[in-house]
Amino acid sequence: MNLKNIVLVNGTGLNVYSEGRGTNTIVFMAGNGVTCPVLEYKPIYRRMSDKYRVAVIEKAGYGFSDSAKTPRTVENLVFEDREALRKAGIEPPYVLAAHSYSGFEAVYWANTYPEEVKAVLSMDMGIPTMAVLQANEVSEEKRCGMVKKQQNLLQKVAKGGFITKLLKNKLENVSGLLSGNELNDEEKKIYREMFYKNIANPEFTNEALLMTGNARKAENTGILKCPCCFYISDMKTLSKKVSWRQTGKDYAEKCGGEVHLSDKGHMMYAYIPDEMSETFDMFLTANNINHK
Repeated sequence: MNLKNIVLVNGTGLNVYSEGRGTNTIVFMAGNGVTCPVLEYKPIYRRMSDKYRVAVIEKAGYGFSDSAKTPRTVENLVFEDREALRKAGIEPPYVLAAHSYSGFEAVYWANTYPEEVKAVLSMDMGIPTMAVLQANEVSEEKRCGMVKKQQNLLQKVAKGGFITKLLKNKLENVSGLLSGNELNDEEKKIYREMFYKNIANPEFTNEALLMTGNARKAENTGILKCPCCFYISDMKTLSKKVSWRQTGKDYAEKCGGEVHLSDKGHMMYAYIPDEMSETFDMFLTANNINHK
């Protein structure tokens, strides 16, 4: 399994992995700080690649990709996503399968370039409204201060030592993939190496610092107008007044989206990949977004 397929986008090498066949490509988009997307989302995409073409975009600073040369604004992220796919020979239409932070990218992309996006599949994706509402409760100064504090901790983790050993299981195996059987031994080795190589990358921090602004830009494009299917967890956030799950349900209802609630956490794709892949396949088929 060759995990690397590097294409150049404005001089930056971005990794775009793909497998499977089909007229519609399901594009898996990474959440903030996911250090090796091409392996992180394998549990679900390998179950779908027998019917669809799937692609995993590793943004700048993620996985095997180079460092970023542009600020991590939603406009730049989406531009680079689209160019990377085209450079890899993967033309639209796309189905965007978004996890966490990349929900902002998916909403912005689907509403700004509707001719390119047939549907959106939410793997507990970030809802722009959630970030905007949270900003009304938690000041940007406080939130950004927490982001920078976390960055300092992750820089220490990346160097190794006592803190690395202390936080090992909570960080490098947060998805449970290192203790599960979805990855083989060689893949687990690469996954662990990528974790320590990328965990303190400035791209993650820059994305996090720009989160509220990116969410507002995505929200300003309107609600999703294409078919959408939402898996929603009960994740806790900084907000005490706004619920991640309820905000997701409310947003899905406005979009006319299909809703599935899960208690398997924010990385649910690693724990219920059979259920999710079957649900997504049935949803796409019901909306005439077939693999043939």
